[in-house]
Amino acid sequence: MQRVAVVLLNLGGPDAPEAVQPFLENLFTDPAILRVPGFLRPWLGRFIARRRVRAATENYAILGGRSPLLELTEAQARALDAALDGEAATYRSFIAMRYWHPFSEQAAQDVAAWGPDAVLLLPLYPQYSTTTTGSSVLAWQQAARQAGLAVPTVTLCCYHSHPGFAAATAVPVRRAYADARAKLPEGVALRLLFSAHGLPESIVKAGDPYQWQVERSVAAVVERLGIEGLDHGICYQSRVTPQKWIGPSTEQALERAAHDGVAVLICPIAFVSEHSETLVELDVEYREVAEKLGIPGYFRVPTQNDYPGFIAALRELVLGAMGGGRALCSFAGGRQCPKPWGDCPHGKARPPMQVAA
Repeated sequence: MQRVAVVLLNLGGPDAPEAVQPFLENLFTDPAILRVPGFLRPWLGRFIARRRVRAATENYAILGGRSPLLELTEAQARALDAALDGEAATYRSFIAMRYWHPFSEQAAQDVAAWGPDAVLLLPLYPQYSTTTTGSSVLAWQQAARQAGLAVPTVTLCCYHSHPGFAAATAVPVRRAYADARAKLPEGVALRLLFSAHGLPESIVKAGDPYQWQVERSVAAVVERLGIEGLDHGICYQSRVTPQKWIGPSTEQALERAAHDGVAVLICPIAFVSEHSETLVELDVEYREVAEKLGIPGYFRVPTQNDYPGFIAALRELVLGAMGGGRALCSFAGGRQCPKPWGDCPHGKARPPMQVAA
């Protein structure tokens, strides 16, 4: 029976207060994140990290001093393995975090020790970006070479509007929407805001397809919701540098909601696990902003975590990718991004995948 290692690619997060600074340094010295000349990056990245340590440490203190992301990803891995049990191949999930343990190096060593016939890289970023999936794939490729792991590898680049993902997102949105409506006074309108992590505008203009894919995700979820006359919009959070970022920002969206006198329901559309940007930024910081602005109600949709519908979607994605005969695939097989998005990973032709029988 063929053995397939499913490598879950994720961001990672500090596991103790003393890990916050090195985690931030790993983040801000990544060439995919800080796009400055190489000789400047180590110095500038560490400078930015030091300036953000205090605020980040305070945020993680709200979460007990550590990120919950690893434990939640482990739960997703266990659930996915259970969902894949009984298939024609033997599947086992491994976790490769980008900026904190377990790094790709450890994951690659663990995968090599297991001895798979093939590897599938499965990002826990639904939408592709050079700053997330792209960076994680490059880190994995280097780690796999160092570990001597030379087996056929499939990379799933995105699943931004995969029907299963859209359905698994729509279910908690619909539930939260009904709950929010029930709590609001009669006559108060409710606006659904899909909030995604932002990117510098320069990265998108250079060809990164992330914003286009976020828009496709929102369209797919809204279609699934089927709520007539739904008031909804897209906004972007987590700006960390002074340059111009894609918008509108989540702050701007909240200001507009206050001006319009509507309540808001925030849905994290680019995150599939709870972490500091949902549990602190959305639940604490933006809630305070909403209250100061006088917004008549502030609600938030939970992320998918190991919700069975989401795990079922991941299972479908795994089986589709492994049966598609491509070394690089989207949720629908080939390239999904329009040609102007030149940083789509499908921009260069790749040979078909050859998987050992």
